[in-house]
Amino acid sequence: MNGTYIINGQVYIDHTFQKKTIYIQDGTINLLETDCQTSGTVFDAAGRRIVPGFIDIHTHGAVGVDVNGASAEDLEKIGKFFAKNGTTSWLASILTDTEEQTSRAISQCIEYQASAGKGAQLLGIHLEGPFLASEFKGAMPEHLLKKGSADLAVSYQRQANGNIRYITVSPEVEGVLELIPRLRELGIVVAMGHSGADYDTAMAAIQAGTSACTHTFNAMAPLHQHRPAIIGAALESDVYCEMICDGLHLHPAIVRLLWKTKGPQRLVAITDSIMAAGLPDGNYHLGVNQVVVEKGDAKLASDGTRAGSTLTQDRALRNLLSFTGLSLEEILPVLTENPAKLIGVYDRKGSIEDGKDADLVVLDEQNQVADVFLQGIRL
Repeated sequence: MNGTYIINGQVYIDHTFQKKTIYIQDGTINLLETDCQTSGTVFDAAGRRIVPGFIDIHTHGAVGVDVNGASAEDLEKIGKFFAKNGTTSWLASILTDTEEQTSRAISQCIEYQASAGKGAQLLGIHLEGPFLASEFKGAMPEHLLKKGSADLAVSYQRQANGNIRYITVSPEVEGVLELIPRLRELGIVVAMGHSGADYDTAMAAIQAGTSACTHTFNAMAPLHQHRPAIIGAALESDVYCEMICDGLHLHPAIVRLLWKTKGPQRLVAITDSIMAAGLPDGNYHLGVNQVVVEKGDAKLASDGTRAGSTLTQDRALRNLLSFTGLSLEEILPVLTENPAKLIGVYDRKGSIEDGKDADLVVLDEQNQVADVFLQGIRL
């Protein structure tokens, strides 16, 4: 059952920290003045800061579980791990796979969503492919990549009961530009990535309804002064830019460049984590790929291509503070508000406001996760 809590402390509201009382009842937030009298279990957050729960819209797994092969019970293991690290909601990212395996993964995600899981809330599904360019496939199995197909997209969305919220496509792949408006009609937010698209093609995709750029700067044609390519289009336009802030996928200077170019309102911190997150170095897999993790860096065993990460969002937060020198108040939107807005759940997630889900993270003075509340339940 949801608890009834009275939380006193410094609360992140309107991009500042304010001394407030949060009254949690029936899993939702009610903001009170600090001297307001009410009943419930008192949680004193003195000396710590209360922030919205983090939202990870791009992750392939953790703690030995790969989303592509996971059962509903396995997905709960991921959710529990995420919650301990401050991620209170997430999208399950399904890597390009066979249609049969993709359908199975979708079914397990829907089964887990319908259960009373005890971990971070699974908000839906992110399809990373299969409408992707082979030249920039990254860890995608090339033989399973496809041209844009509305029939396949409709089939997957039906199987998911409308719960595919996000998809990554390559604008230059045959049929994709025409597919983008149809994906939006299906209720799917479109991101561009794994792409060698030129600037004009990428801008055409944005004009067709693309809203984001998947793991910006990774698995895409590089920026060039004569050929701005997909990165130039992403930086110039108002699409959201995903970024993996593990210090491996992006140099800290590139993170700062993204911040200056896009501004904090158009950046989303993702993990792109794989099943090795939370576990030691060793041999793992990502979909059909064998992956070797050394010093926390995940790479394909076949050719050394980087294959996801072992990052968690609390670590991404601390990395961003270190990389940019910005304040916690400035960093938080890229982990909370922005992903919620991008995938259309800001009415109930991503900020601390009356009536929203009581997904809260309590940070200590070192910005380590001290406590977590999931829809009003304290872990």
